[in-house]
Amino acid sequence: MISIAVAGAVLVLAGLGGLGYCIRRGYAIRGAGLPAEEIRASLHRLIAINLASLGTAALGLALIVVGLLL
Repeated sequence: MISIAVAGAVLVLAGLGGLGYCIRRGYAIRGAGLPAEEIRASLHRLIAINLASLGTAALGLALIVVGLLL
């Protein structure tokens, strides 16, 4: 049971790391001075990573709750 909560914590940390990456990468894209179309394409790729990170963190939080309830 505690292993489920630990696995959830690992997933939460991985998700938060991915969100941190998205923030840093977004600022880098914004400050790069690229043409508008290239910025749009880069941000669209970043959205997929952002959603995956958010899903990973949410799944980790769910695992923590399940681990604590069992």
